Amino acid sequence: MSQAAEQKHVAVLGGGPAGLMAAWELVEAGYRVTILDRDSKVGGMCATLKFAGKHGDYRFDYGGHRFITKNPELLKFVDELMAEDLLYAERKSVIRFKGRIYQYPLAIGDLLKNAPFSLLFGAAVDLVMLPFKKRPQNRRDSSFAEWIESRFGKTLYRNFFEGYTGKLWGISPAKLSADWASQRISLLDLKDVARRLLPQKKDTPRTYARKYRYPKLGFGHLYTRLGEELEKKGVDIRLNSNVVDMQTTENRISSIGFSENDGEVQQLDADYVISTIPLSDMCRMTDFDSGLEFRSLRFFNMPMETENISDNTWQYLSDPEILGTRLQEPRRRSPYMAPEGRTSVMVEIPCDKGDEVWSMHGDQLRERVLDDLETLGVDRKLSTGEYFTAFTEHAYPLMDIDYQDKREKAITHLCKFDNLVMSGRQGSFRYIFTDTAMEMGQMAARSIIEGTDRRREIFDYRNENTVIEVQSVA
Repeated sequence: MSQAAEQKHVAVLGGGPAGLMAAWELVEAGYRVTILDRDSKVGGMCATLKFAGKHGDYRFDYGGHRFITKNPELLKFVDELMAEDLLYAERKSVIRFKGRIYQYPLAIGDLLKNAPFSLLFGAAVDLVMLPFKKRPQNRRDSSFAEWIESRFGKTLYRNFFEGYTGKLWGISPAKLSADWASQRISLLDLKDVARRLLPQKKDTPRTYARKYRYPKLGFGHLYTRLGEELEKKGVDIRLNSNVVDMQTTENRISSIGFSENDGEVQQLDADYVISTIPLSDMCRMTDFDSGLEFRSLRFFNMPMETENISDNTWQYLSDPEILGTRLQEPRRRSPYMAPEGRTSVMVEIPCDKGDEVWSMHGDQLRERVLDDLETLGVDRKLSTGEYFTAFTEHAYPLMDIDYQDKREKAITHLCKFDNLVMSGRQGSFRYIFTDTAMEMGQMAARSIIEGTDRRREIFDYRNENTVIEVQSVA
């Protein structure tokens, strides 16, 4: 531990995966660390909420989290941190569309058995015509709609992508960046779809990782445990502390304004600042309008009077008239997520803060969700009558056609503050997985420890033109 490190104080804004890992690296190197987080527990979007039901405790994550990684050192860290509290699970997903259920990813027998003739015929015609269609080569200037249609054809685009994508983002896929497609669609084009329908070979096209690690008491258990260990090491974690403003000099963050439990604004001075709070908010608090936006999510969580709803980890809900985009059953990840003999469901509902869905009364939303569940074949009478809803304002960075230019201007603005390092999903305005966020936090800390400016590297870390979920050493 160097004397210089002992004398330096780092403020970490946000106690999610990136912020906690940054704090770990810093305190191990001898720095004094203060974490400010506006929530009542650490974990950010990876937290787990507990609901005390009449049959026992239920646990719900903020979304469909799993731990997969290409980084063996990070995997070892998580294994040692969680020890016997870390389970091994396998993902099983399906697509629900127009009353039909399709395996995900596609399988020949399932597709021929379940798809209507019109879909199969249309896809076959598209496959024949695909070589004659012009492909947009530049992701940056292409829309999601252009990118998908040129690679999958109109039939698959209109059946499996158009409605779901419009519902998820709240804008037309023609106004969404092709970056979303290149990072989230596992198969490259319709020819790859066709190849996947053939018997499996060693060089079959890439697909999603199925097996993963998962903490037995919910994904947030990983970050609760990490927070406990950080406090043992002397890190000051201040919960219910909302960052409201920044005091700046010409090229430094000089002070951070925050309020505890919405009380009087206090000031925190630090030598360095690692921020994982939304990129747009950091710009606003330093007098710059980035124009960047986030898509929000509302989660409807409900105990059920049955042991199982299905054997699926989650179901993609592609019909535009169904409110949610994913139906999840938490106990598919861990049996500890619901009391013995009971299960629960969670529906992810995209929205914007303050809109009709965000503001809808819980009882009204419950009726709408129950109607949708019946459409999907789930008896509404299985509901115990209990429920609660949760919200996350900054769930997805809105990757519209112009987002890259706006993001670049925001990065340029914030990089002028020499002692500020942005990190994490919201802080870098990137759709990344948990392991990448944790790695970003480590990189942010090491840039301070080593005295090297790695901010551009962090912003573009793991931004290769490949699906971000494909491989895992887990």
